[in-house]
Amino acid sequence: NFNAAVMGFSSRAWMQEVLTSFDNIVSHASNAARLQEECDVLSLKIARCKGTIILPEYKAVMLASLRSLVKDWGSLHEVSWSWLWENIERMLKIMMGKPAKQELALGGFLGSLDENAKMTIRDEIYAKFFAMAPAGQEFFNQSKTRLYYIADKWVGMTLDMYR
Repeated sequence: NFNAAVMGFSSRAWMQEVLTSFDNIVSHASNAARLQEECDVLSLKIARCKGTIILPEYKAVMLASLRSLVKDWGSLHEVSWSWLWENIERMLKIMMGKPAKQELALGGFLGSLDENAKMTIRDEIYAKFFAMAPAGQEFFNQSKTRLYYIADKWVGMTLDMYR
């Protein structure tokens, strides 16, 4: 935050979202699928921010912060962290502008479902979940009505992620 303020970027709300997510992103940099998931979540958070988003600004702040924190900072550090951010930036740019369209598409799809389609989705959610995590059946041993209620809440939360 200090370096962002010194560099004149303290008013960038999107930069705070990146900073908040950066630990998870770095922690999962070695797992491409998980890194993509973290960037997808970050793109949803950034989509809520007002103003122009200039992703290279974060790289400048990140490198300035790291240079001041790492005593033996060298060219290998610079190249490595630059490479990481450029990959993150590439993933985020692919998603720029898409969350609003995805929200409309998902909302339209969910709104178009009749009761039979909703029942099918509810059943499929639990069939897949119990196939992937059989122990989950021990925790979800309620009535089918309760399971459907939970599934409906889950589907609603999926749409809420875009809002």
